[in-house]
Amino acid sequence: MHNDVARVLLNEQEIRDTVNRLGAEIRRDYEGKNPILISVLKGAFVFMADLARAMDIDCQIDFLMLSSYGTGSESSGQVQIMKDLSMSIEGRHVLAVEDILDSGRTLQYIMEILSARKPASVKLCTLLDKPERRTVQGIAADYVGQVIPDEFVVGYGLDYAEKYRYLPYIGVLKREVYQ
Repeated sequence: MHNDVARVLLNEQEIRDTVNRLGAEIRRDYEGKNPILISVLKGAFVFMADLARAMDIDCQIDFLMLSSYGTGSESSGQVQIMKDLSMSIEGRHVLAVEDILDSGRTLQYIMEILSARKPASVKLCTLLDKPERRTVQGIAADYVGQVIPDEFVVGYGLDYAEKYRYLPYIGVLKREVYQ
């Protein structure tokens, strides 16, 4: 375990089992639909790569890069598009893939901009859900990996100040590191 991590919340096997369960659910729902998976960079890139393999169906992949955190641990509430999609999603089945559903502000924004582009359908898959932190009403994921407590987590793509993404597990960051 990394010195800055207080404890492991999800180990490698638990993550793998969660991703495989989500992949099976999504495969069942999207078989034959050739969905576009849209990952939100940077945090969700590891999860989406594993999820796409676990789904084992024809799909396309694209990326959005948004910023609402900067280098802090709290969202600023202001969302900026840093990188937009490279393909049209009009008339396509879209699955937004996110690492964590927290306050809901960023994901509400994502779902609004995706819906405005007239896809056939748009659903949300999140590896982690922190319902205790939700400040936006009506935002919920269609596919949820794990519900977690209100703790600051890193690893498996999730970061703090661009660190810890490489950790193969999801751990709770020590409070003194980010305060």
